[in-house]
Amino acid sequence: MATSYTDFSEVHTNLARPKTSAILTVRVIKSFQYRTERSLVLSDINLETTTVGQLKEISGQAIQTRSGWKPYRNVELDTLKLYSQAHGAKTTNLIINLDHDEWILDDDNKTLVEAGFENETEISFFNRDSYEEFKVNPEVSPSQ
Repeated sequence: MATSYTDFSEVHTNLARPKTSAILTVRVIKSFQYRTERSLVLSDINLETTTVGQLKEISGQAIQTRSGWKPYRNVELDTLKLYSQAHGAKTTNLIINLDHDEWILDDDNKTLVEAGFENETEISFFNRDSYEEFKVNPEVSPSQ
């Protein structure tokens, strides 16, 4: 007899949690050229009150204090850019979305809701100078 799967929620993940307790994935990029990145999952982020600047601080503090992040502690991370949202299209570039520079979050005082964040939003966190260099020549090197 076939099993019926009827206990799945119809609620999309971006709406499954309140804006006051979102889960965000921060793609911390160490090197564009070598495609070195690691995902940092942050829970219980209040999108209504947390600013872009505060998200940078929260992410930076987690990198400095959580185990396994030592290789990323010497990278000057200064820029956030939206990567994707739940149920949204993803870029074909595996390291960062090179299109849509308007998705770069330049206003540290803007709340995350004002910046368009929802639950399950993915953000890239990187060094802006390295990003600009990579955009000029988006070649990746083979892994070492």
